[in-house]
Amino acid sequence: MKTAIVLADDHQLMRQGLRALLRSQTDFDIAGEASDGLEAVVLCRQLKPDLLLLDVAMPSLGGLEVARRLSRQSPRTRILVLSMNQSTAYASRALKNGASGYVLNGASAGELFRAIREVVAGRRYLMPPLSEAAIKEYDRESSTDDADAYDSLTAREREVLHMAAEGLSSTEIAERLGISSRTAETHRANLMRKLAIHRRADLVRYALERGLVPFDGRWRSAREPGARSRDTSD
Repeated sequence: MKTAIVLADDHQLMRQGLRALLRSQTDFDIAGEASDGLEAVVLCRQLKPDLLLLDVAMPSLGGLEVARRLSRQSPRTRILVLSMNQSTAYASRALKNGASGYVLNGASAGELFRAIREVVAGRRYLMPPLSEAAIKEYDRESSTDDADAYDSLTAREREVLHMAAEGLSSTEIAERLGISSRTAETHRANLMRKLAIHRRADLVRYALERGLVPFDGRWRSAREPGARSRDTSD
């Protein structure tokens, strides 16, 4: 039986490369592709694939939040995160959010295939230099009894947080989510209150520190004065 895989990456060329690579293996089947986080969640709920190969830097909804939702809404789908971030803290957060494996973008084809098969088999996979020992040590040192304010946000507030950090206005967020501008503004105000954030700059910094948006300026640069709205279609 073939392993049904959904690819989630906002770069068309990256998806094409991964698609060609995975199709070289007779036991893999590409069940679908998503170009943003919200689309990935909907697609996996519909298709219930064996594996979601997930880029963390996704528009509309970040990869970590995608993993968090699907671990509850489509628990049979294993999640393998693909990231350029080698930090133990980031990998730990991905695993806590429901990912079963973490592979760096520089992985060889053989390592990626091995990671997919390990994760689908129900085992955890961490690509070196990451390790189970390092993750456990990090979790031990960073453990705290304090409640995480992010956990108090509703699903909709997390969506608005991500899009606001991308630089979208309340009107643009409303259009993307199919809600009114007033409702989008209310969600923004509520999430900022819960997170004790008072300025947009602090909201962006918070999103970057949590890995909700990539630290590369791709989306924010597209929102500078005079720039057109970012097109997330292929």
